[in-house]
Amino acid sequence: MPQHARNTRVCRNCDGFATAAITTGGRNRDGSRTTLRVTCTTCQGTGTARIARRQEVSV
Repeated sequence: MPQHARNTRVCRNCDGFATAAITTGGRNRDGSRTTLRVTCTTCQGTGTARIARRQEVSV
């Protein structure tokens, strides 16, 4: 069964996964892991890319 392509432009740097949770290796007092939330700096956490403007070429 064929898969349909997305209608939105996916960010090239994060492939649409704009926010990642990274474990630091430590644990909180309740036993849960300490994590950092890091967002993609290119798309500012949206997961989509802007449409690039066409460059004008002078002949």
